[in-house]
Amino acid sequence: MTADPLLIVSDHIGGSVHVLTVPDGTETGRLTRRHLSEHAGFLALPGGRLACVDDRRGELLVLAPFGPELVDAAIPVAAPAEHLAVDPSGRWVAVTTGLGRNDEPWSDLLTVVDLATGDTSRVRTRVGEPGVTVLGGGEPLVVLRHREPGALAVHRFADLLGAPPGCPRATPHAHLPLPADGHGDAQDPDGGEVFAAVGEGVRRAHRHGDALVAGPLIPWGSAARGWYLRLDPRRRALWSTLRGGPTDPPRWPEWTNHAWCHDLPTGRTTRTELGPGLVFRLALAKDHTAFARIHPDGDELILLDAARGTTRRAPLPAMDGAPRRGSTPWEGVQRRAVAASPGAGWVAITRGGHGEVHLFDAETGTEAARLKLDTPLRHGGHATLRSRNDGAEGDPVGR
Repeated sequence: MTADPLLIVSDHIGGSVHVLTVPDGTETGRLTRRHLSEHAGFLALPGGRLACVDDRRGELLVLAPFGPELVDAAIPVAAPAEHLAVDPSGRWVAVTTGLGRNDEPWSDLLTVVDLATGDTSRVRTRVGEPGVTVLGGGEPLVVLRHREPGALAVHRFADLLGAPPGCPRATPHAHLPLPADGHGDAQDPDGGEVFAAVGEGVRRAHRHGDALVAGPLIPWGSAARGWYLRLDPRRRALWSTLRGGPTDPPRWPEWTNHAWCHDLPTGRTTRTELGPGLVFRLALAKDHTAFARIHPDGDELILLDAARGTTRRAPLPAMDGAPRRGSTPWEGVQRRAVAASPGAGWVAITRGGHGEVHLFDAETGTEAARLKLDTPLRHGGHATLRSRNDGAEGDPVGR
């Protein structure tokens, strides 16, 4: 185990952020009246720092959980935040806007921030919850993943940062066509590639000058598809959860789920069955990938050791207000957030509505502690686990 991992837990509805030591759960820091964007998530920065967005105040927060002050910087950005990304150096940040508590996308604002100087700029792009990555390998480029019509739109970061005040419309420097059903973004800084999850598989592209060149498709290898995509920076692999079964959301207990892993150096893809129900986001520990599975017949934490090809399953206590058969698994229900650090062997999983966090030893699959917060963590909250030098910043997309 890493000596000093810290668990950061956000109750985005209650408006609090808690920093806890692992495994004993001592609170070392707290923020109040801070409503973090659960969708944009936490973005790992060098030195154990984190970036996130306070949707109510419209601020990009840089958190330093290992420092003397928890809030290292607070910079105004457009809200509601949808996606959050930084270039591989950890300096140039982009924040897109999305639905918030609305029925359809309505904001076309994009905010870019230079964390070294605090300089910021807002421009108009295109309505539609765009995903975002920020590429290095030269002057930074902001790549927006749009839907309906689908495209990867490339902007020079310097052009966006130097835009005049008044939120002018920004014209992309380059385009790359994309199917209209994109959902999920990742970047491999070592390989200089950007990835987008679409219905047919994972589209990939690499930087060429100030534009993108398409690479070969990575197929899902299944009739199901992934709606979430992330990079494992320690193993240079892409991870997703493939969801299949009926398309009608009230039939979510019948959904099928498979862990999908594509090793970038070798091009080898593996799929592991996870079981029926709701499985979405995942977390990457030192040697394991963690998934939370919600189902009316019982919830569980799934710990997959891809190197050894082993899977451990640990049952979780039921949640009051959990999703039920015949209704959607998203609206007005309790959920779970899962957190891990690539530099530690711990996995944390929340129990929405109960204010509890279960802490597991990933190697043994046993629950080592159950942490109780003084906030209910409605809708599951959001969480991340950081060690001071765990290399999590190798994935430069908010999670």
